[in-house]
This record gives sequence, C-alpha cells and structure tokens, in this order.
Amino acid sequence: MAQPDALVIGAGPAGLMAAEELAKTGAQVLVCEAKPTVARKFLMAGKSGLNVTRDEPWETFVTRYDCPHLRPILADFGPEQVQDWCRALGQDVYTGSSGRVFPVAMKASPLLRAWLQRLATQGVEIRTRWRWTGFDGSAFRFDAPDGPRTLMPKVTVLALGGASWQRLGSDGAWVPWLEAKGVRITPWQPANMGFHVDWSHHMAPFFGRPVKGIALIAGPQRALGEFVISSRGIEGGGIYSIYKYLRDAATLHLDLLPDLTQDDIARRLAKMRPGESTANRLRKLGLDRTQIALVMEFARSDPFAHIKHLPIPLQGPRPLDEAISVAGGIDWDALTPDLELEALPNTFAAGEMLDWEAPTGGYLLTACWATGRWAGQAAARRLQETPPRT
Repeated sequence: MAQPDALVIGAGPAGLMAAEELAKTGAQVLVCEAKPTVARKFLMAGKSGLNVTRDEPWETFVTRYDCPHLRPILADFGPEQVQDWCRALGQDVYTGSSGRVFPVAMKASPLLRAWLQRLATQGVEIRTRWRWTGFDGSAFRFDAPDGPRTLMPKVTVLALGGASWQRLGSDGAWVPWLEAKGVRITPWQPANMGFHVDWSHHMAPFFGRPVKGIALIAGPQRALGEFVISSRGIEGGGIYSIYKYLRDAATLHLDLLPDLTQDDIARRLAKMRPGESTANRLRKLGLDRTQIALVMEFARSDPFAHIKHLPIPLQGPRPLDEAISVAGGIDWDALTPDLELEALPNTFAAGEMLDWEAPTGGYLLTACWATGRWAGQAAARRLQETPPRT
C-alpha cells in the first residue's frame, strides 16, 4: 500500500484537529482509529450538552490550567477561536449564565458530522478498526481488519487520549511502547473524579439524590456547588471543582448553610420550641431531607455544631477508568515547544496524552483542540521541510 505523507493515530478532537491542519497544506493525511467509529468520548461528553469552551477573560481562563506550557498554545487557539471555529462549521454557539459555551444544537453529533464532511472534502482518509500495536523498528505497526499492517509516514501525530473511559478508546496502552523508545511518562492520576464514601445502610434511600446550595471546603479551597450521592460515594460538579485537594488527602467539609453564620443559626435555634426533634429543627433551619441525612450520618452526636463544617470521610478517589479525565502522560521535558517527541523525530503528540489537567466546563475540550492544532501545524511545517521520497 502507498505510504501517507502524514499519519494521525487517534480520531478524537485532538487527532482530527491535527489532521485538519495537515490537510490544509495539501498533505496526504491518514487517520487511524482503533474503534469502529470516531470521537466516541467526544460524543459521550456531548450527550447532556456539548460544552465546547468557557467565555471568560483570558487572564482567568488560563489560570484554570496548572501547566504553563499550555499558555502559548491556548493563546493561539483559545475560547474566541473555538467559537469562531464552531461557527465556521455552521454550528452557532451561545454562552450560558455560568459562562459555559454550547452549540445552539447542544449535542456533539451535528458538529462532528459537519467536521467530518469538511475533512473528507480536504482529502483526509479515516480508517477505523486500525489499532496501533507499537513499533516495528521505525515503522508503526497496526492490527487492521485485513491483518497486521505497518506504516512509515514522513510525519506522525499521536493523539491517543489518556487512560480513563477505556471502553471509549482511551486505555493508555501506548505508554510502554513510548517508554521503550526513551519517552518519559508521568504516571497517571485520576482527574475530575468522584470519591469513595463508606455509607451506612441508612443512606441507601438517598442514593442518586443531589446535594445543592452548599459550599464545599478542601484545604484552602472553598467553592459553592453541588454533588450527587451514589451507592459508591460522591461525584458531580462541586466535587470536580476541588478534586485536586481531595486527591492529595485533604479532608472534605460541607457548609450546608453558606448564607448563614453560626450566630445566625444559634439565634434561629433559640426561637424554636423546646422538645422539637433534631430532624425538625434542621428542617426549620433550611436543610432538605438529603442534607439532614448527611448531618445525621456524620454528626449525629452534635449536629448543630457541624452544619457549617460537616466532615465527610473519604476513602480515596474512584478508579482511574471512571475519571472524566486524567493527570499524567507524556512529560513536557520529553517534548520540544512544537510538541515533537525528543526521542522520536518527526513524531508529535497532542491532547490528553500530554501531562496536563484542567477542570470540566469546556477547558478540557479547548486544550485538546488547541494542542491538536499546534501539533498538526508543527508537523505540517516539518513535512514541507522534508524532501520527497525517491
């Protein structure tokens, strides 16, 4: 078979963006995807509304990423550019009250369909069920539907994702292959994940219930938000906003009445009739049934003293594969500023393969697109410098 000019391994947001940048230069681009269909995690993320980016001042936006290496990449393709890119695909966007940006159509599938159509007109070829299985010397080895295949492109962009949601394609299987080539990898950690809680049987009626209108406290961080109680623990946006501190063994506390001071609570309690049940007093203070259950679960001996600082004992994060995203991946010291692997010339990397993390709310997707674009442009420049095959 003819060898492509450019190979992209992984057909998620980062990989497809890299393919698009390469195709703009007229390169022959082949995208290989292990799964039967492309962008599975992207489509799953968009089921409840595709949050493409965050509309906020640049100075605020960039601080959401605990990775200075991303700054120039996001400056080149940040929130404004993401919105313009969506509009160019015929997908108008709008900004919600929280600053999150969504396509008007809300779902991921219309955007993906329009994008794949544009890639097809640019000549990008996508092969599904082509699973990368490592190297054969300097060639890339694949298990393809018609048997083992090897490819030796002029340039390659790796965009294989992290190590969460394995059923959607991000399994981290590539780590030992790159390590064997001398690429340094930072070990994986879960990010934007839930935590184990060892509930008593009294909490079973509240599984699936949200806990709203509270403040979550972990280390120096205090954040207004909400979370959901599950049979396995707690998860949801409020937890994701402070997960780094909880992952590093900080204790979670809840302020169940963030609009009241402890003195306010004491005055309200003093006005209640003597002899009222604890649950009734908590209800009169403004707690709902789920919040009352939490107080009785963890502060039954002195419930009123803990309303503003209720401890929730955690037994560690949920498994890596259940995390929305991951920290860890290819170490930045193993990359050039162009996202080229120092140990593998002409091979670039993008997306969640790289060692960065960010909260949910459009930040993850923006960085995947941005790094894919950056790597694709760098690979395209390298391709233009490469003499033709003889």
